[in-house]
Amino acid sequence: MTDFPTSFDREALLKCSRGELFGPGNAQLPAPPMLMMDRITDISGDGGEHGKGHVVAEYDINPDLWFFECHFPGNPIMPGCLGLDGLWQLTGFNLGWRGWKGRGYALGVGEVKLTGMVRPDRKMLKYHVTFTKAVQTRRLTMGVADGIVEADGEVIYQVKDMKVALSEA
Repeated sequence: MTDFPTSFDREALLKCSRGELFGPGNAQLPAPPMLMMDRITDISGDGGEHGKGHVVAEYDINPDLWFFECHFPGNPIMPGCLGLDGLWQLTGFNLGWRGWKGRGYALGVGEVKLTGMVRPDRKMLKYHVTFTKAVQTRRLTMGVADGIVEADGEVIYQVKDMKVALSEA
């Protein structure tokens, strides 16, 4: 598939956020504090439930994370949209990992279920992204995937039909 490894530590993810991993103008992760993972433990272009690719990543939770202080004062909870953004980040990362060119853009999500919360006492989030479609044509580069976020082994977020595209324009 590519010459890239199938796992990435935090330093490699920071390299991606600086545009140094896939090259200028290509898939790029956000910089901290918006980088929503600490490591990618497994990635493929042909794995997962549908054989179309997958990503597994982890994010260490500690009480000092920036969002706990402001969301909500006295009742700290990680915003659910940050977990969704982490799933979108990983979907776009997978497209860049495949060697596909262009900058990543979230296009939407079909369904979102939030069934739990991330409070400061949680230890780790685990992301699972499973592609249902990965398309690269002359006019379109896009991934469609389902995702799950677990907090300390408990499923707390589920999404279906996330869409991320790469555009060279």
